Amino acid sequence: MSIDSMTEQQLREQMVTMARSMFERGYATGGAGNLSLKLPNGLFLATPTGSSFGRLVANELSVVDIEGNHISGKKPSKEAAFHLAIYRNNAECNAIVHLHSTYLTALSCLEGLDRENAIKAFTPYYVMRIGELPVIPYLRPGDPQIAEELAQRAGDYRAFLLANHGPVITGSDFEDAVDNAEELEETAKLAFILKGSNIRYLTDAEVQDLIGRGK
Repeated sequence: MSIDSMTEQQLREQMVTMARSMFERGYATGGAGNLSLKLPNGLFLATPTGSSFGRLVANELSVVDIEGNHISGKKPSKEAAFHLAIYRNNAECNAIVHLHSTYLTALSCLEGLDRENAIKAFTPYYVMRIGELPVIPYLRPGDPQIAEELAQRAGDYRAFLLANHGPVITGSDFEDAVDNAEELEETAKLAFILKGSNIRYLTDAEVQDLIGRGK
């Protein structure tokens, strides 16, 4: 279901249910990571500061406006600011997942990554769901510059890798963002498994053939 066809309570419950699923499957640990989605009224639902994906409560989720003003619920994560920077600069983005997942966080700590695309395409679903993965230079968590860096790239990419930190993934709705995040984490896992092997990367023509196709 699209965001516009769901009530705010349904969206709250969807975030809690899918966050718990990610937590139980190891995509998040402790109070790391944060989530957000756009509500039908133009406000934004976000995870509270320090909250665990496994213990979210639907009626305690934070509500903020596009400028970051706290409207209701618990205090939002300090990283909600970079979520809002993406929303302001990408009209197609309606949900964001920020993880400290194992393989993508490990990837973010490597030297020598291609800053324009940290994972060269070797599977079609990476291309169809993500496309390319630009690397944002290391900044302290909560640094306002993260929002500025993401704002500059928000209109051109579906996902980003914060150096020495973790991934930020967007979607047309919350389910889409979670699916994109799972595909990206699996791709990073495969990249580590295949490290040192003779990988058969997709050609430029094969990548172009996939762009714009359904997921």
